[in-house]
Amino acid sequence: MPPLRNRRQRPSLAHEYELRDTGHLHIAGVDEAGRGAWAGPVIAAAVILPLTDFNLARSLDDVRDSKLMTPAQRSATYVRIQVIALSIGLGNASSEEVDKLGVIGATHQAMHRALRALSIPPQHVLIDHLELPNLTIAQTPLTKGDRDVLSIAAASVIAKVARDEIMKELDSVYPGYGFSHHKGYGTVQHRRALKQLGPTLIHRKTFAPVANQIIQASSM
Repeated sequence: MPPLRNRRQRPSLAHEYELRDTGHLHIAGVDEAGRGAWAGPVIAAAVILPLTDFNLARSLDDVRDSKLMTPAQRSATYVRIQVIALSIGLGNASSEEVDKLGVIGATHQAMHRALRALSIPPQHVLIDHLELPNLTIAQTPLTKGDRDVLSIAAASVIAKVARDEIMKELDSVYPGYGFSHHKGYGTVQHRRALKQLGPTLIHRKTFAPVANQIIQASSM
């Protein structure tokens, strides 16, 4: 495995252990993937790590914010997190929900669904940046949580890998757009395909590049 980029950005268990010392053993880290994409769902993940495992930090030493990892590194740590975690929940918000609720509202939906999918009820939730409305569980939103907090970093890896697999599957449903490569984000390849082929059912119609293409097509 190639060396991880930016070794200084190593997330810790400091927040989890502080909560553990107050009697909270089941702490869920929550993060999302796909919020800025032009197409496809927003995927959120919730991960509860075993805080009584004294080797936990060492076992997940190479887990980082998924944006700082290569695809191969994410795939390897994804498998390890699946083995080690006490519980993992995934939540999906469709492109239609993004258009209806706005991207933040859809992200909130995906996060609520990820938490409900956990097999163990969390006692506290650590969330990357966002505060989750209508949550009955105590929560702590943390800026750059995916870089600093191990359970959130683990959730970022799970969400990213899960979403990438969905976009690879959608590539065969909507050939020609390159979804398996850019995963729905705004690359030159995606912009060119959008102009040539038009929007699909999974494109976010309220996002400016897609909306502009719809307007141009309707005026022709």
